[in-house]
Amino acid sequence: MDRFLYEKSISYQGHLIIPFVRVTVSDRKIYSYMLLSQLGHKGKFHKTENPADLYCSQLEKILEIAQDHLDQHSDIVPQTDSFKCRYTYQNDLIVIYHEGNQYFYDHYKPYSLNNIAAPKLFGSEQDCINWVKTGLDRSETGKVTD
Repeated sequence: MDRFLYEKSISYQGHLIIPFVRVTVSDRKIYSYMLLSQLGHKGKFHKTENPADLYCSQLEKILEIAQDHLDQHSDIVPQTDSFKCRYTYQNDLIVIYHEGNQYFYDHYKPYSLNNIAAPKLFGSEQDCINWVKTGLDRSETGKVTD
């Protein structure tokens, strides 16, 4: 499996649809997708791979397949878009949330949907973004290359 294509993800019906290349056959990419639910682990499809069990060689079509499946089977009636403030930085996904006057985030690496965010609160969205970017930049410069 290639990395998650967070930069191509879409928010839909209380879920984040995250496409990825499942396999390459004869130089042709076959796409699948993963879902994150705004309900977290309580969501029916949280961290589920392709519950529609359909694959496609076109990125746009796999997103449509996921949307159609959620239209028919979603367990969420979203009041707000929990994934609207999301960013991709160094192929990582950062989702920023706002409650009251505090901001916090979820952080996912390119090959995993395990949240690795630090339990930290921020006074603004920009403070949160800057803190995450600084940490990622610091970890990137600390890597040893051959």
